[in-house]
Amino acid sequence: MHELLAGTGRCDITPTPGTPQGGWGAQTHQRGIGADLPLFATALVLRDPRKSVAIIDVDSIGFDPEWTLRILDAVAGMTGLPRENIRLSCTHTHSGPNTFRLAAITEGRDMIMEYLNALPLKIGGAVWQAQQGLRPVRIGAASGACDINVNRRLKLPDGRVVVGRNWSGPVDHTVRVVRIDDLDEKPIATIVHYGCHPTTIAWQSQHATPDYPGMTKNVVEEQLGGACLFLQAATGNIGPRRGFTGDMGVYRKFGRLLGMEATKVALGIETLPRREKLVGLQASGATIALFEDEAVEPEPATLDVRSRFLKLPLKEFPAPEVAEAEAAKLRENLNRSRREGTADEIRAATALATQAGMRADRALLYHGKTEVDWQLQGIRLGPVALISIPGEPFTETGQEIAARSPFPHTLFSGYSNGGFGYMPVRSAYPEGGYEVETTPFAPGAAELVVEESLRMLHELRDGNR
Repeated sequence: MHELLAGTGRCDITPTPGTPQGGWGAQTHQRGIGADLPLFATALVLRDPRKSVAIIDVDSIGFDPEWTLRILDAVAGMTGLPRENIRLSCTHTHSGPNTFRLAAITEGRDMIMEYLNALPLKIGGAVWQAQQGLRPVRIGAASGACDINVNRRLKLPDGRVVVGRNWSGPVDHTVRVVRIDDLDEKPIATIVHYGCHPTTIAWQSQHATPDYPGMTKNVVEEQLGGACLFLQAATGNIGPRRGFTGDMGVYRKFGRLLGMEATKVALGIETLPRREKLVGLQASGATIALFEDEAVEPEPATLDVRSRFLKLPLKEFPAPEVAEAEAAKLRENLNRSRREGTADEIRAATALATQAGMRADRALLYHGKTEVDWQLQGIRLGPVALISIPGEPFTETGQEIAARSPFPHTLFSGYSNGGFGYMPVRSAYPEGGYEVETTPFAPGAAELVVEESLRMLHELRDGNR
């Protein structure tokens, strides 16, 4: 009867002291002092008689296409899984090691390269470990709510849109939880899906942290047992209601709040449903109905996976050599400020160099192109559908997909299978702001993702190829 198997694995990816930290344009330091909490890569492998799927949760801000490919190749090589059956998701913590803005690093570059070079086999090992402990499982899902997040696109009186707190903007407080139990109803894994930028800890801190997702996972594992994976939702325009701080207590508090809500939801999930049966009456001060709850074995959860590349429209970009020349000049100015300048001068130069580096990266990737291949991946776990793309979609995209999905539980995510880039909804472009200014996408990309995600969801439901 129980054809679905699952197992978990984990590896420690905490950076050593001295490893370049973060990617903040406002930070004055490069090297991190140490870690406030450990950082991990956690793997969940699911297998039925026809296929096997791996879901990997990494405490990282993310990886560019090159490093994503290296990690996926290592996982595929160690496990025999096809690349399209592997989902590599990042929590997007901004206070981890600097894994994506390498050009500006002048202190500790050897350490970050050593860190990056070790990751593919470490993560591959975690997935391999998960394969070794496969057991029959049942799956259940439910939702709750937590309000540690807020829309972050704040419109100032002068019309500018900045990153802040927009209490009237769209936001999704939903906490989606998937519980995967062994046949004794003990959790093997819990998936927590929530949308909020992990930017509580910012440029003020020299300590690496997994931000609130790491604390959330700690709470869930302490209360339930098993392994917890955190999947970031559509978070491009969503941030914490208190963030950009060096106060470690903030991310720990928010992580506990989210973790306790996820735990409450998970405890209410019954992966082995029961049917009540009236078996008699008992006379007492009142007549009491006596019931027995009979277990009703559910059908094994359907496992399926789909992956394809969408053609998303791009904005126009300058010639790479022009953009890189500008970035090189500003990096030179930054290095001079690091040697001779004040903290304020270093911070200002870092911001300019960071912005120019982002423009140069986009120009190198997209100059002369009108569209880009962007991966859409879908995984079905019985009544649960996990849909993911790279980059940073807005919350409206995730909310629309979940509302129109044929599944009772739909977890739409960004930050998966590599790549960076905000994906604003069409209505955001006239407003401007950071996400619109830095996105590689032309208007209409998000709306295309919605329609293609819904098409894939219907294929997963119907089993169509």
